[in-house]
Amino acid sequence: ELYEKLRGAKKDIQFRPSHQGRWTRLGTAIGDVIQRDLLFIEKHYESTFGEAPPFTVERTTDGLPMWEDFAQKLHVMDHGGQRFALYGKPDGILRYKDGRRVGLEIKSKQTTAAKTSPHSMTEPEAKHVAQCVGYTEMYGASDAPLDGYLIVYVNASKANWVLTDEEYAAKPDLRVFHVTITDQDRIGLRDELLDIVVRSKEGRPPKLDLEKWTFNNFKTACALSLSAEEYDELERQVAMVRRSRMPEWKKRSYINAFEQITSILDKEAA
Repeated sequence: ELYEKLRGAKKDIQFRPSHQGRWTRLGTAIGDVIQRDLLFIEKHYESTFGEAPPFTVERTTDGLPMWEDFAQKLHVMDHGGQRFALYGKPDGILRYKDGRRVGLEIKSKQTTAAKTSPHSMTEPEAKHVAQCVGYTEMYGASDAPLDGYLIVYVNASKANWVLTDEEYAAKPDLRVFHVTITDQDRIGLRDELLDIVVRSKEGRPPKLDLEKWTFNNFKTACALSLSAEEYDELERQVAMVRRSRMPEWKKRSYINAFEQITSILDKEAA
């Protein structure tokens, strides 16, 4: 997607069902709830427990919470002889009593209560960790490092209103993972971005990742850039996925992506 965007490809005009819009807005609202809770803890913790809270919400120079539009930033980098920029809005940065800065990334889940169970979710999703690496690049500094991140998953789907401790432990609606991000992780991010920038200038598209297809806004451009050999390789990949032990929902995402690619190519050939 980023490759096609840098190449100036046209963004797809996609029909979005109304339930997807509500899904997106609910995800935003869930993030707002957690952020309000953090401000509430900061304000009332000491009066409740008789000691200062273990963390405070980092503020901007204007005294606003360091998140969302208050913290949006365009971060320019030079790497490998190329210049490129990162743009983003973090979900927050916490300041602990020992001076550590820890980033906050909030993600929502809305399909089933089991989605955030210890069995289904054993670690944070790789794409979410990668997003946090980008934020540490943008908001970290030598005199104020940002090497730790909390990835918080909040599930809007609940198993029941009344739950025993054992039932809640089996299907909790909130999971938190701490990740440590190193300089090597940030170098890896810069190398990845450098590769895309160079490829976009040379006209060498990267390998198409079907796992990232759903939220790709340049589906048509990506499909039309495929060579016959690359299309055949995707077809073999999907055939292997069909025979694998991959969960059915994940198999379906591969199959749907390939079917959409085939449809785009068929329409172009007609």
